Amino acid sequence: MKPHSNHRFRRMGRWSLLLAAAACLATALPAIAATPLPRLVSAHGRHMLLVDGQPWLMLGAQVNNSSAWPAMLPEVWPAMDALHVNTVQVPIAWEQIEPSEGHFDFSFLDTLLSQAREHHVRLALLWFATWKNNGPAYAPAWVKLDNKRFPRVLKKDGDTLDSLSPFAASTLDADRAAFTALMKHLRAIDGERHTVIMVQVENESGTYGTDRDYSTAGDRLLQSPVPAAVLAKTGRKAGSWTAVFGKDAAEFSYAWAIAHYIDQVAAAGKAVYDLPMYANVALRDPFHPGPPGGYASGGPTDNVLGIWRAAAPALDLIAPDIYLPEYAKYTAVLDRYSRSDNPLFIAETGSAAPYARYVFAALGHGAIGFSPFGMDFTGYSNWPLGARKIDADTLKPFALDYELLRPIASLVAKAGFEGKLWGVSEPEQTHTQQIDLGAWQAQVGYGLPQFGMPEAKGNPTPQGGVLIVQIGRDEYLVAGCHARVSFQPAGRNAGKHALFERVEEGRYVDGQWQFLRVWNGDQTDWGLNLTSEPQWLRVKLATY
Repeated sequence: MKPHSNHRFRRMGRWSLLLAAAACLATALPAIAATPLPRLVSAHGRHMLLVDGQPWLMLGAQVNNSSAWPAMLPEVWPAMDALHVNTVQVPIAWEQIEPSEGHFDFSFLDTLLSQAREHHVRLALLWFATWKNNGPAYAPAWVKLDNKRFPRVLKKDGDTLDSLSPFAASTLDADRAAFTALMKHLRAIDGERHTVIMVQVENESGTYGTDRDYSTAGDRLLQSPVPAAVLAKTGRKAGSWTAVFGKDAAEFSYAWAIAHYIDQVAAAGKAVYDLPMYANVALRDPFHPGPPGGYASGGPTDNVLGIWRAAAPALDLIAPDIYLPEYAKYTAVLDRYSRSDNPLFIAETGSAAPYARYVFAALGHGAIGFSPFGMDFTGYSNWPLGARKIDADTLKPFALDYELLRPIASLVAKAGFEGKLWGVSEPEQTHTQQIDLGAWQAQVGYGLPQFGMPEAKGNPTPQGGVLIVQIGRDEYLVAGCHARVSFQPAGRNAGKHALFERVEEGRYVDGQWQFLRVWNGDQTDWGLNLTSEPQWLRVKLATY
């Protein structure tokens, strides 16, 4: 070979390598550019939701059950805009997408996603199928009218209930196939955008009127061995359900059956599109629950939460629906569902004004999100569980909270995950609270005037709440409503006198603190008074 030919060969070889590298890079670019799927992360017993790789606090609202139709959406978006939500929960009914077996219609979902993007909100979809509040009301007619193929739960006396049996393979197969088709379509139309960030699988599962399904399959399960995962979660020794759990065996085995059913539906959906998934729960009274069947037996109530977490690993969390306005009951539910193995998400809560304050206690318990129910202008209200009427006045207390939180939601989510966030809500009976910040004690008082030091009397209607976020050594962000906050030295500062080195009022714009003014004198002499104005204070504490 001639010298110049050899040079040309080397030059062509370099070009070939460059072209090959460029081709590899081009192939890799979509994977590099694509944002990651929404997911939950956990560490040190705390949890955080990531959306597009960033911390996400779900400031949510759920529409009414029958608002999930194209003609109703014009009555949904004005309410969501007024609330300042960043996430909207919307049902997707089995009967809506599969009116006849094997024939699917996703037109509403397509419309919903398009309009949600226009309103710059994310979505959580609620799959109403085998269970919707115990029954199959949202299953298609070809399912709920065929009792032979899709059998219902049997009571002990042989009567049937309007709740589909979790032991019917035909029901599971049909539900799972429909949910899988839904998730495939969702991936096709939203796999790059992630408008939908989470999916609820079924709705308030369980059965009223019985502790279990008294079918042959239900009888057989009672005598079968308790699965190893349940034994590990509950700390029990091996044996049958009857031998291990005694008088609770009927309810506990039924909880396993329902959780295992829903796990299989969720797992099939995740296999095609791996979004975070959860189940919600119709609660029992935390202090006076009554017998199973008086509440939704088999659903993920607090007494079987461990069984559910063992039986349904495809579910990322179990989310309580809290319609208990009393402080003691509400916070007891927060305590029980905020676990190292269960991220806390308030999937539903009442729309009446007293519920708005609980967003602060929920965040203080590590919640990844909060969502009042039925927040649209379609003319329906679930009173007495919620407000008598959903109108602009009803939305105001929730809108105040969300207007405060939305600009700083990512920071709040991250602080909660790092253990640098505290939140409290106003009780009915006591009017002061102490928050242990380590080096400081924050004292919260309710029903105080903005000037002077009288005894706290509480607000006429409990509506106060406070959120504190640590951003540095002796430095905190403080926000809330209808409360006063003051600080006393503790921990390494114990025995010293406290003072405000600096208190700034400001706001967050594009994640950056924007200073407005310094508080001093009348604004700080008696503590920090938080009113109905949405405002953040940046507080630097010191001692002398």
